[in-house]
Amino acid sequence: MYMHLGNNCVIPTRNVIAILNMEDLSEDVKDIIEVARLDKKLTNISDKGKEKALVVCSDQVYLSPISSLTLYRRAGNPFKEV
Repeated sequence: MYMHLGNNCVIPTRNVIAILNMEDLSEDVKDIIEVARLDKKLTNISDKGKEKALVVCSDQVYLSPISSLTLYRRAGNPFKEV
């Protein structure tokens, strides 16, 4: 399956590691965002200041304008055991 993250960005759900709410991020997660930015593995697909969710994938980190709950529902529970 694929998940639409907003602004015409679609990713395979099998690559999703975590979907996090941007308002509830700890300092450790903010450090992960900074490391991803420095490694050029951060893709911001939302307008500046409109980021609602952080989607961590196996090869990339995305900042999405769509809420984490909506993304989770769209993915159809990507974290269940296969």
